[in-house]
Amino acid sequence: MKNLTSQKPPFISIVIPHYNGIKILNDCLTSLSQSTYENFEIVLVDNASTDGSDDFVKKNFPDVRIIQNTVNLGFAGGCNVGILNASADLVLVLNNDTIHKPDWIDFLVDAIQQDEKIAAVQPKLLSYHNRAQFDYSGGCGGFLDKYGFPLVRGRVFDTLEKDVAQYEDVIDIFWASGTAFLARKEDILHAGLFDETFFAHMEEIDLDWRLHLMDKRIVVQPKAVVYHHSGYTLSAQSLRKKYLNHRNSFLMVLANYSLMSLIPILPVRLLLELLAFGWSMLTGDINRAAAIIKSLAWIVLHPGVVAKKRRKTAKIRIINDRDLTPHFIRGSVSLGYFLLKKRTFSKWRK
Repeated sequence: MKNLTSQKPPFISIVIPHYNGIKILNDCLTSLSQSTYENFEIVLVDNASTDGSDDFVKKNFPDVRIIQNTVNLGFAGGCNVGILNASADLVLVLNNDTIHKPDWIDFLVDAIQQDEKIAAVQPKLLSYHNRAQFDYSGGCGGFLDKYGFPLVRGRVFDTLEKDVAQYEDVIDIFWASGTAFLARKEDILHAGLFDETFFAHMEEIDLDWRLHLMDKRIVVQPKAVVYHHSGYTLSAQSLRKKYLNHRNSFLMVLANYSLMSLIPILPVRLLLELLAFGWSMLTGDINRAAAIIKSLAWIVLHPGVVAKKRRKTAKIRIINDRDLTPHFIRGSVSLGYFLLKKRTFSKWRK
């Protein structure tokens, strides 16, 4: 398939943060070598792997540019290193545990060129293991309720939908999954890159929230298809993953709302955290209960980090929170899911 635009296809930088896992990395790079889009470089950011990944890539994929970190900077830090060293104006952030349809990049490039206000575009993400089912990490575009809880087209909490062509339209979304998205480097830099405090999980939602405050658009292009081995790096049941999800979600709420918006939001968010803790104890999910307590303790003990993030957001904000209201899902995703049984995205459509 040729590039969908009439002009010469733009050069793009594909940034892949990596920490161990030679097999998945081999599958990803092999898949990229079969792409119909040819005008790109691959920047592999190795987060101090210990399994010989860098030597493997040098031997088998000599065209890949490798940046070797001396410590593991996490997804956020690894991506930032890659973005800062990217040669192109368009940067494709990509997980190492993905494979792709050959024409997926063509569709993403075409989508982002439709409007200069589009800062990022996400492909459709399907499960690596069950390719008729949406992927947990991003489905077909991410949304958020006003309390900071995410859902995606194709997945609400642990309920995954099958892909039966129900989400084939190109639409504006709140956030593009860090699993795979194409973005304008200039916009990411102006927004302040990924926040490395997050380390991993929800850093892309935080970044996209800031992009919205810059009056930018985020879209999904379902014709671009990626298959994702979700949870390869951290198990969904791990204490660390649950902790990062709770802490980072709360942190981005505290950072990205104005003070007047935060005053009514904060008590409800705290109540939802306490309800989640009680439910976790009742159901025996000790890891989640511990993660909630640990995340709240981190927030209380790091007021300076929160204040710094708020100042950072204030500097790039050009629209107010009221203008963002249409971008949020109405109501509480948590209460709707567990009490009202709203378990598919179609039940949340506005």
